[in-house]
Amino acid sequence: MKKSLNIIPYKHKLVERAKYLRNNSTPAEKLLWTKLKKKQMYGYVFHRQKPIDNYIVDFFCRELMLAIEIDGFSHDGKYEYDRKRQRRLESLGIHVIRFLEKEVIKDLDNVLRHIDGWITENAEPTPTPPNRGNSSPDS
Repeated sequence: MKKSLNIIPYKHKLVERAKYLRNNSTPAEKLLWTKLKKKQMYGYVFHRQKPIDNYIVDFFCRELMLAIEIDGFSHDGKYEYDRKRQRRLESLGIHVIRFLEKEVIKDLDNVLRHIDGWITENAEPTPTPPNRGNSSPDS
């Protein structure tokens, strides 16, 4: 049985900013998005630049209540802000995984293994297998 999904509040004023961020993604965000979109991670739907409460997270899967953040230069000097932000997201039941921008660019395979491991350990089984290409059941 699937868990019931709670409504996650967000400030409507963030919608335009999120759209701007989606249209102006960093190279690391673009790279990771190629691996998260179209249900490639065990069939889970991820959204990018998703407004949640007073914040926008880089990637979010509602069914997993998982946010993925890529920390680049825009996070420099914002340790306290990021800590407060993460505590607030966690208070909403959202788990946050953080990666450095250079990690995503230089070691994407390890980043994907970390995300895969988190999903494997924390998710309820899903009937949809990972997207592995165009093979059919008759192949």
